[in-house]
Amino acid sequence: MKTLTLKEYKYTFDSLYTSLCLFANKYVGNLETSEDLVQDVFIRIWEEKIAFTNDKAIKSYLYVAVKNQSLDYLKSTYVRTTQSLDAEDISKWETDQFFHSEVVISDTNHILEKAITSLPEKCAQVIRLSMKGMSNPEIAEELEISINTIKLQKKIAYKRLRPLLKDYFFLFAFIAELKN
Repeated sequence: MKTLTLKEYKYTFDSLYTSLCLFANKYVGNLETSEDLVQDVFIRIWEEKIAFTNDKAIKSYLYVAVKNQSLDYLKSTYVRTTQSLDAEDISKWETDQFFHSEVVISDTNHILEKAITSLPEKCAQVIRLSMKGMSNPEIAEELEISINTIKLQKKIAYKRLRPLLKDYFFLFAFIAELKN
């Protein structure tokens, strides 16, 4: 077991911060609050010099810590007095099934975003808008380019994404099933 060096800590923060914020947001429904909760977890790791056995242990610890931090926030007196939270929602959020499915979704989003980031800028932009549910005409209007250009950019993107994401097909299928 060893504590993280500054370089390892920074790498862990940089590589997992966004995913953890999105994960926390599934619980608290507020991105700014999610960022605060995740930062609190990272600060605690640094200040308490928490030791880990390996990289997987760090990731597991972070997800569980963010989950607990989020649930503690939701159960806090402030939240209970300023927002109406359903006890059923909190019970659902405390389940292992919810936790595990959200970790898988968060990891999948991270894999997908990393692949999209490798695309040329215009392709990435078109794919992100498409993933938000926009149609080709809507994307064309938004980006002020022709529909044929949108179709071409999608074709290029799919051609480049297919080999990058081929090993994750079953993961994406699993996520699609979770959302149904």
